[in-house]
Amino acid sequence: MDVQDTFYNKDEYVETASGNKVSRHTVICGSQNIVLNGKVIVQTGAIIRGDLANVKTGRYCVIGKKAVVRPPLKQFSSGVAFFPLYIGDHVFIGQDAVVQAASVGSYVYIGKDVVIGRRSVLKDCCIIEDGAIVPPDTTVASFMRFTSAGTIEGGQGNPDYVPPGMQEQMIDYTKSYYEHFVPIV
Repeated sequence: MDVQDTFYNKDEYVETASGNKVSRHTVICGSQNIVLNGKVIVQTGAIIRGDLANVKTGRYCVIGKKAVVRPPLKQFSSGVAFFPLYIGDHVFIGQDAVVQAASVGSYVYIGKDVVIGRRSVLKDCCIIEDGAIVPPDTTVASFMRFTSAGTIEGGQGNPDYVPPGMQEQMIDYTKSYYEHFVPIV
């Protein structure tokens, strides 16, 4: 996965001491409940809903343009409860994706226009392809690929199987993305 330089206006982004780069055009609700663990990029138009419950990301995560990250909810007869959302290290969330998972493991690639249903669990080293819709309460196992056709593919001999090198590929990809996310001089 070759990464091209992505240029941004330095005035448009806030860079924290831990290396997070957050667009000033991001909607962050309940910032006291949001933890970005370092070298996280939150691009223009993204929405993070920490006002509903805690949201925590690992290191080297990318939240794409206009992506929505919000904690999952569960309806009870007495009302609605929101639960924390945990996102692991080296996770890429594509443009216009909506993530309402209970947890997203490390080394996960979530494509553009993806919808991750409420309380879903994405294990480590999985791929959610562009345009896929993961139904609520679905678990996508490690080294699996969830396609836009709504199927989970994997196993030996399947050409769409996520390679065992997925962890190293995501580490390289997210670190490269961070290094190539450069201000306009």
